[in-house]
Amino acid sequence: MTDTPTPAVDARTMHIGALAEATGLSQRTIRHYDEVGLLPATTRSEGGFRIYTDSDLQRMLVIRSMKPLGFTLEEMGDLLDTVDTLAADATDAKARAKLAEFIDQANAKRAKLALNLSRADSFIQDLRGK
Repeated sequence: MTDTPTPAVDARTMHIGALAEATGLSQRTIRHYDEVGLLPATTRSEGGFRIYTDSDLQRMLVIRSMKPLGFTLEEMGDLLDTVDTLAADATDAKARAKLAEFIDQANAKRAKLALNLSRADSFIQDLRGK
């Protein structure tokens, strides 16, 4: 038994396989995020199986969105902490500034990906002789 709180009775819960299916991530990746503390399971069953909630699913979708942009695990955790802070107090100036930094970083990383995609498209066209 862990110190992790038990989810509310009316909360939808799922095991790791369902979370993997819902996110398109592998169970191995989800276990890794649990082990490094990025997204620990909300609770565990008596048999020791990880149990996740809809809230965990939403957090995992945020993580999944950050991964292709090249954010580190530490940055992902920092963003999740920032989002949690803002959920508790939307007026927290420090958290709002941190979120603005993440938005700027995400925009810059997206622009770089868009440039690389454009270059890849051009390269493929060159290979086709067009």
